[in-house]
Amino acid sequence: MKQADSFEHCGICEEEKAKGIHLYTMFICTECEYNMIHTEPREEKYNYYLHKLKNINQPKLFS
Repeated sequence: MKQADSFEHCGICEEEKAKGIHLYTMFICTECEYNMIHTEPREEKYNYYLHKLKNINQPKLFS
């Protein structure tokens, strides 16, 4: 019997991915984690990652 993979929504690339890490309230896929680690502060993508990571502190709204 094959076990179904569970996919989660990546807070950086906005795609459904199976592997990654949970950082506070956000799931970050392994590809985005790798890209963030290897991005230099002078690169344009650095500001993109900073903007996305600001969403970590926002509490989830359960209604």
